[in-house]
Amino acid sequence: MDRTLTFRKLIWRQGLWQNNPGLVQLLGLCPLLAVTTTTVNGLGLGLATIFVLVCSNLAVSLLRSTLQPEIRIPAFVLIIATTVTVVDLSLQAWWHDLSRTLGIFVPLIVTNCTILARAEAFASRQPPISALHDGLAQGIGFALVLIALGAGRELIGQGSVFADADLLLGPWAEGLTVQMMPEGWGLLLAMLPPGAFIGLGLLVALRQYLIQRPVAAPLTQDMNTRTAQT
Repeated sequence: MDRTLTFRKLIWRQGLWQNNPGLVQLLGLCPLLAVTTTTVNGLGLGLATIFVLVCSNLAVSLLRSTLQPEIRIPAFVLIIATTVTVVDLSLQAWWHDLSRTLGIFVPLIVTNCTILARAEAFASRQPPISALHDGLAQGIGFALVLIALGAGRELIGQGSVFADADLLLGPWAEGLTVQMMPEGWGLLLAMLPPGAFIGLGLLVALRQYLIQRPVAAPLTQDMNTRTAQT
């Protein structure tokens, strides 16, 4: 029981931080960079990716003992494509405006290397519960990067956060928009493709700084101690 709990904690630590798809593996960069012009866009695509990852991981894990090695990869792609089609049609039916905003990047989830990689490297070798945890961890980790990048670009680009929330949450969410800067304020670069690359680079650099900072403190303390002894 303790080993199972430890293993699941490792799965979540890997997905959210140590092996985050967006910040460490740098997979799925096409939708990550293209869609994140607003917080809502990032959240919408993040939720769609979580759903696809969880469903595909679970299906692959359940079928792992019945799939022949020769058809394994095509079967994984078929499972992923089916799940993405369900998500795309659902968005068109119930969140039409958001679906138009996300555009081709929802169907392109099929080509997201993260999903196929988790199916092949993890779900096809683990029981369903572990595969479910992995799908959630990797999906939430990717979604958090989408939301953070979208919020940062929206804030710098147009001075607001959570604009057009009604596209995802319905008419009641129109009042959720927080206008932190005056109307018309904004840096256009943040909304353009170069802004996406710069924003992602800053997030990766921040993660590296947070990882390396605890290591630097003991070294500095040790140097100060040696200097005092001298």
